[in-house]
Amino acid sequence: MKQNILIVDDESSIRESLSGILLDEGYEIAVAEDGPAALKMVEDDPPDLVFLDIVMPGIDGIEVLRKIKERYADISVIIISAYGTIETAVKAIKYGAFDFIEKPLSLEKVVITVKHAFDFLKLNRENRLLRQRVFADPHIDGRSPSITKLEEGIARAAPTNASILITGENGSGKERVARMLHLKSLRSNKPFIEVNCAAIPEELIESELFGHEKGAFTGATARKQGKFDLAHEGTLFLDEIGDMSLKTQAKILRILEEQKFERVGGAKTIEVDVRIIAATNKNLEAEIGHGKFREDLFFRINVIPIVVPPLRDRKEDIPILAKEFLKIFAEELKIEDKQIVPEAMDMLIDYHWPGNVRELKNVVERLVIMTRGQYIKPEDVRPTIISQSLSDDHSELFTLESLREAKDEFERQYIAFKLSQFDHNISKTAESIGIERSHLHRKIKSLNIEVKNGSQ
Repeated sequence: MKQNILIVDDESSIRESLSGILLDEGYEIAVAEDGPAALKMVEDDPPDLVFLDIVMPGIDGIEVLRKIKERYADISVIIISAYGTIETAVKAIKYGAFDFIEKPLSLEKVVITVKHAFDFLKLNRENRLLRQRVFADPHIDGRSPSITKLEEGIARAAPTNASILITGENGSGKERVARMLHLKSLRSNKPFIEVNCAAIPEELIESELFGHEKGAFTGATARKQGKFDLAHEGTLFLDEIGDMSLKTQAKILRILEEQKFERVGGAKTIEVDVRIIAATNKNLEAEIGHGKFREDLFFRINVIPIVVPPLRDRKEDIPILAKEFLKIFAEELKIEDKQIVPEAMDMLIDYHWPGNVRELKNVVERLVIMTRGQYIKPEDVRPTIISQSLSDDHSELFTLESLREAKDEFERQYIAFKLSQFDHNISKTAESIGIERSHLHRKIKSLNIEVKNGSQ
């Protein structure tokens, strides 16, 4: 994408000469003849750099500089003036100007200063991204075979530019995987931009993704960059892509194929270089069969599929995750580290975790806050697990297609929970829920419920 420069000067000869040399250097140029016009142009479409005269009718250059920097700290401003003094230069730098050039302008100095300004801007952005990487470096806790396989897949896929589709249940860690893929990629020093497709209203999703021009719709009072603009040369993470409308899917497909788009209400074609990572908790192949997802888009984003396993399929990781969460919340609350006693940990391991890692994190946070003393015991865990079952499990039953499926799923969850209460002792569980032991055996087999070896 070309870099944009705004030239602000009340002398037409200065505007014309600067425009000519900078256009020859490959920059996009806009001009304004006074301060109010310049501020309006900055508001409508913020440039990357401004050449700003000091002595102008109306608002002087120093005041324009101050107002620009108040709202747009990243815009580089180069002051130009025929009345240069040390005092003026110091004042300009104090308010955030990148440099001060005296008139008559040396075109060679202009070109060099612009290059230095953009190099400085690039370095600042890279440093900001590096700090974000250092202080928010995501990782996956666990040593289970499924997590080892996931980490190997991330290591192989990350250095490529291929589109990636991450699938997995809610709360399983799809966003964390997406961030890992970006940070291990060749684009790690460029932006990682996230869009939750399920959280944005349908009428706003196109504006959010592609941006819009001023006046494109009611409320569009200024031009706005979209997520594709912001993710240029970096990664765009489309979370919950299965919730995107067919109309928006068609536009996404075009961008992926052509790497260019138009803003809503605009005619100008904008070229971008963006890597797509998408995620969904839906079965997109089933959605294709129901006419809710485009098959051609599925093939385009599913170049490298990555599956995030549910927590119930890697129960050996639960103690590792729980201890990590204990440490995090103890540090946040500035209290002594708490410990989960083995019997209480067994209860956490036996629970089926429909909300996956996110649910485990919420449960541990509640235990840290509500448990008196240093040790978390079974009597602390039991009411928390029961309340989670009531709040989380039953809501998912309403997504099932038939009453029979909902009934079977409820029985599976109910029996699994009761078994965990009685340490998988089938006789005690059967007595507790009021059915024959043989009947419970048949239920366990028909509902494919996991029972510990040696249970009676």
